[in-house]
Amino acid sequence: MSEQERERRRDAIAEQRRRLPDAPGVYVFHDADDRVVYVGKSKSIRKRVASHFSSRSTLGRLADEVERIDFLVTDTEAEALIAEQQFIKRHRPVLNVKLRDDKSYPYIGISLDEEFPRVYFTRERHRPSRAYFGPYANARRVRETLELLGKLFQYRTCVGAEPGRRSGVPCLDYYIKRCGAPCVGYVDAEEYRRNIDAIRRFLSGRYRDVERDLEGKMDEAAEAQEFERAALFRDRLAAVRSLMERQRVAGEGVGTADLIGVAVEGTDANAQVFQVRDGVLAERQGFYLDNQGERDITEVAEQFVAQYYEASPAVPPLVVVGPELSGSTELLAEAIGERRGTAVEVRAAERGDKRRLRELAQRNAQLALAQEGLRRERQRRQRTAALDELAAALGLDEVPIRIEGYDISNLGAENTVASMVVFEGGAPKKSDYRRFNIRGRSKESGPDDFASMEEVLRRRLDRYMSESERSPHDAELDESFASLPGLIMIDGGKGQLGAGAKALAPLIERGTTVVSLAKRLEEVYVPGRSDPLPIPADSEASRLLQRVRDEAHRFALDLHRRRRGKSMTGSVLDGLRGVGPARKRALLNHFGSPERFVNASREELEAVPGIPGKLARDIHRQLNKTGASPTGERAGGGARS
Repeated sequence: MSEQERERRRDAIAEQRRRLPDAPGVYVFHDADDRVVYVGKSKSIRKRVASHFSSRSTLGRLADEVERIDFLVTDTEAEALIAEQQFIKRHRPVLNVKLRDDKSYPYIGISLDEEFPRVYFTRERHRPSRAYFGPYANARRVRETLELLGKLFQYRTCVGAEPGRRSGVPCLDYYIKRCGAPCVGYVDAEEYRRNIDAIRRFLSGRYRDVERDLEGKMDEAAEAQEFERAALFRDRLAAVRSLMERQRVAGEGVGTADLIGVAVEGTDANAQVFQVRDGVLAERQGFYLDNQGERDITEVAEQFVAQYYEASPAVPPLVVVGPELSGSTELLAEAIGERRGTAVEVRAAERGDKRRLRELAQRNAQLALAQEGLRRERQRRQRTAALDELAAALGLDEVPIRIEGYDISNLGAENTVASMVVFEGGAPKKSDYRRFNIRGRSKESGPDDFASMEEVLRRRLDRYMSESERSPHDAELDESFASLPGLIMIDGGKGQLGAGAKALAPLIERGTTVVSLAKRLEEVYVPGRSDPLPIPADSEASRLLQRVRDEAHRFALDLHRRRRGKSMTGSVLDGLRGVGPARKRALLNHFGSPERFVNASREELEAVPGIPGKLARDIHRQLNKTGASPTGERAGGGARS
């Protein structure tokens, strides 16, 4: 950027800053491409924005890149904090503190809208008629909790609004005491609901309620001389008490609270949430945070607390934070209280068990951050060693910094696709991944992996030639195709390699090395050599190529499955009157597979959320009239008169 252009931008921003209000609210920084790069909130928008353009600003050079400033005035700073989180979630600005992959954090869901609710793993939490518990730090923790619930309580695990299978016989869960078999009437809806209520109390941390309930049921069964049933409740009661004793880390005075510790180091941060319920450590959640703007610990902690409770379905009455947030406790209490619907106390504990546990969470955050740093350094060294070993094995003059991998996936000529994956520095660079639909095949010619690979690599070459002629500042430049790879790896043997080398001759002349990796014995082939290179399959060099190959296969298969799914279900759903895109998604999400949808009864169709009863009956008539199958052909495979 020229000095004249920089001066023009500074003058324009200065004029915008003068018009900013001296009021609480949210401000949004846009760059020259109108991308949101930073979102902030303050009691005074004007004063806070001015601080970003001072010489001590942590935004650094960003201030020179800001092209436009938007703002939203709110009545209070707490409202500004809530609005700020909504803007961050919508725009994902690079310099804001963000929970890594916060959209995919897992939850436990309970389908309260069904007569016999299910308890299940989920990553969605938007259905108003369902209860959600989480977020959990990883999927493994959710599955462990579901496993524990299966041992302590009885609930159905079958999919769908109605319990049971078409056979009308209880599944294995009934015989191993994991389900009461509502599908065959062994337990009625009222008793089943009481069990679900116990699960909700347990997941909410009300362990003493669960303990008293199990104790009462055990005594009741014993008085009725139902000794087998009494023994079942006795074993569950013992399991709950054992859990409470193992996880008791606080005195009775702690009660129910979340204790939060945060650690920051450069662009990385970690937060630990200790969820104490009835004096028992119910959960310990750990979250890694992106801190590309290198914000200080106060802002990181404030942003984490706001984002965590925006995503959490359950908010405790007390949240204990570190001293860095001592000046923000009232603000956070007001914002979190809005989420809970009742008053929430946020405070920095100064003594006793609460302070001890909060400091323990802090130490865990620091240890997690240190371990993450060690893990990254170890992985970096392993990747460097693998690249050095690969360069030596292939006889390369330079280490192949950029490696591209290609794979073909097909099911008949009409569903042939290909993938291009990219590894830089030995690690995946997913922003540079690309997919291809194969054009040159027909039903008559059938699938041909050699021809398909040659087509894809020829198209890759053509894109390199066209993109490399563009200016680096061209908005339409595709940097992935414009980059010259040091190594191209083709999934397959000598045949695929021959087709690829033929298509890539101009790139080979520019220094790109082309190899293929055969699956059977992990053999590496190079052009002009009939036998494979002597690279052991268990060497770091071979393992790196295998990781590239496996990632290319996964990426191609993902597209292939989606295309195949559309071809199998599209004709059936597209031909139904009154079924648009939203209702199509609702039907597929509810039934899970084309077969279950096509074979659904009228009652099952009427139970689909978002599908009116009249439309469900009409869909049932249409399906039975046409005899549609999941492939779009008529049932039985032939035309009907």
